[in-house]
Amino acid sequence: MAPTLNIIGAGRLGRVLGRLFAASGAFVVQDVLTRSTGTALDAVGFIGAGRAVGGMETLRRADAVMLAVSDDQIEQACAALAASVEHSEHQHALDGVLVFHCSGALSSAALEAAARQGAFTASVHPVRSFADPQQVARDFAGTWCGLEGDARALALLAPALALIGARAVAIDADAKTVYHAASVFASNYLVTVLDAALRAYQAAGIPEPLARELARPLAFETLDNVFGLGPRAALSGPIARGDFATVARQQAALDGWDQPTGRLYRALAKATTVLATLPSSPIAPIAPINLKDTA
Repeated sequence: MAPTLNIIGAGRLGRVLGRLFAASGAFVVQDVLTRSTGTALDAVGFIGAGRAVGGMETLRRADAVMLAVSDDQIEQACAALAASVEHSEHQHALDGVLVFHCSGALSSAALEAAARQGAFTASVHPVRSFADPQQVARDFAGTWCGLEGDARALALLAPALALIGARAVAIDADAKTVYHAASVFASNYLVTVLDAALRAYQAAGIPEPLARELARPLAFETLDNVFGLGPRAALSGPIARGDFATVARQQAALDGWDQPTGRLYRALAKATTVLATLPSSPIAPIAPINLKDTA
């Protein structure tokens, strides 16, 4: 029999992982708890398995518990979980149970309340956007997952992650916040920079749909070069050529057009000037963690 799994918090990420775990046979999804019965029922429908419950006290004992709540709720939810079982009819209800969360910013240390009761704790962070849960669920295979926690937890998670096609990479728990900032740079702030580009094109009289078409090949080609050649070798444009007169003209034009965009350009120009002075080197491939070594 596959191990049982309770899910606390089932937004876009939680319900995608729940569906994948259930469909692959990695876990038998048992109970699903969210902020309301309605959202819990909706999550169960998406997952295709499990029972919607209305409170911590109604959760049945499970082999594993996934906390897929927001970052600022993880410690609180874990403490509530620990408190709900402390005086339950199941003595030592969390002893030997795998408890993990899915935050990119917090380490497994946020699950201390469960660890004190004997739970094996870890964090698993899929490195991708969950804006479209249906699409992510279809195309999840090959997704990198940042993983850290105690060895016993990692040994229990290894077969589950393998069954849903995840590729695990070990991360330093002490640098978890910096790790998460890396994902913010690669995703969220990339959107912000591209938004500035699209607005600047429109300021030059180019309609928004056409602005996207102008930016698309340039952005995609640049990304290909970054990941194929490394950032320094991929760098082009006036700063890479040492044409700071052009940079100054662009800065003045942007300051006159839109001051927030001008400030963004100024900050990026400073960082890009530093990058342009660094030696060029290819990006080393990322080696997945061998989870068998953690047992």
